[in-house]
Amino acid sequence: MKFVSILGSTGSIGCNALKVIEFLGDFRVVGLAAGSNIDKLVEQVLQFRPEIVAVKDEECAEKLYIRLQELDADRFPKIRYGEEGLTEVAIFDKADILISATVGATGFVPTLRAVEAGKRVALANKETLVVGGELIKRAAEKSGAEILPVDSEHNALHQCLRGERLCEVKRLILTASGGPFRSKSKQEIENATVEEALNHPNWRMGDKITIDSATLMNKGLEVIEAHWLFGFEWDRISVIVHPQSVVHSMVEMIDGSIIAQIGITDMKHAIQYALTYPERRVSCLEPLDFTKYRELTFEEPDYDRFPCLSLAYKALRIGGTMPAVLNASNEVAVEAFLSRKIKLIDIPKVIDYVMSEHAAQEVDDLETIKKVDHWAREKASAKIQQIHEKIATG
Repeated sequence: MKFVSILGSTGSIGCNALKVIEFLGDFRVVGLAAGSNIDKLVEQVLQFRPEIVAVKDEECAEKLYIRLQELDADRFPKIRYGEEGLTEVAIFDKADILISATVGATGFVPTLRAVEAGKRVALANKETLVVGGELIKRAAEKSGAEILPVDSEHNALHQCLRGERLCEVKRLILTASGGPFRSKSKQEIENATVEEALNHPNWRMGDKITIDSATLMNKGLEVIEAHWLFGFEWDRISVIVHPQSVVHSMVEMIDGSIIAQIGITDMKHAIQYALTYPERRVSCLEPLDFTKYRELTFEEPDYDRFPCLSLAYKALRIGGTMPAVLNASNEVAVEAFLSRKIKLIDIPKVIDYVMSEHAAQEVDDLETIKKVDHWAREKASAKIQQIHEKIATG
């Protein structure tokens, strides 16, 4: 029996992880952390009986406690809240594995603490490595913690690299669906509504990651994540658009061979792989039916229509604290777009501005990252206010 804690349990990854755990049978949930979706969390608590639960804030903690009392739950978990609560769930001593699936930089500190504690981390929170990959890698080398990627693309790369000598690998190839605007003109993208940006053709995800997919920033963040996971420099990590999302990623060898991981578009496969590795187990998923796909197509990404991808490569090339600045300014800009304060095309403009104002520093410690993250969010918010006022005045 393996024991699991989940950060982001009410999100898409968290809910799928619980389905996988239920199917496998020999994993037990001991910790859950969520944001403010108390109704869903109550269902999970009643079904999986964790020993500790964390929520967004004190108000959410009180709501959870009241709901469990009303339902006359026979066994209450410990209820915590905030970053400290997330961290307590992440490092819970009974947990062998942490599934880190929170959205954005919120998951960085709890995940870092879990790595420091030597736990296996099934990582679905790409921002963790974007913000502080150097600290995470350093902590893993010291503690012996395993980091298994849950992002479908990085999980695919991990599978492609099993048994391969890294010196024989020429490059990593991350596939991208292209998002809802893959075939749209630059003008159509500039005038896109929130509803259009949230209409992803292949995946059902949370709002933030769906907008990142619409701008291709999600793929830029994945390039940075791949660098820290596998040790390849920016010029050996490529992105190719693959609308069918059947080939999840590929590895090109120095002799020209291409190794690809192919499967249906369902995150449960990657989650199960990260939980059971190095063992492979029968899954609850149907196998891929090749006869349903008349063609598999591939395209070069358009950096002009999707400048966020270029900005991510630039941040990785510069290194140091620049990826943290990229991530923080993107998070603030995406939230502003979802709140209809700025246009979709303003997201890369905000990021580019904040990056241009930042002199990259070495990532020496957690405090450096926190200061830079705060600075970038303040800069991005100020720029967004300027843009919003300009839009409001015509």
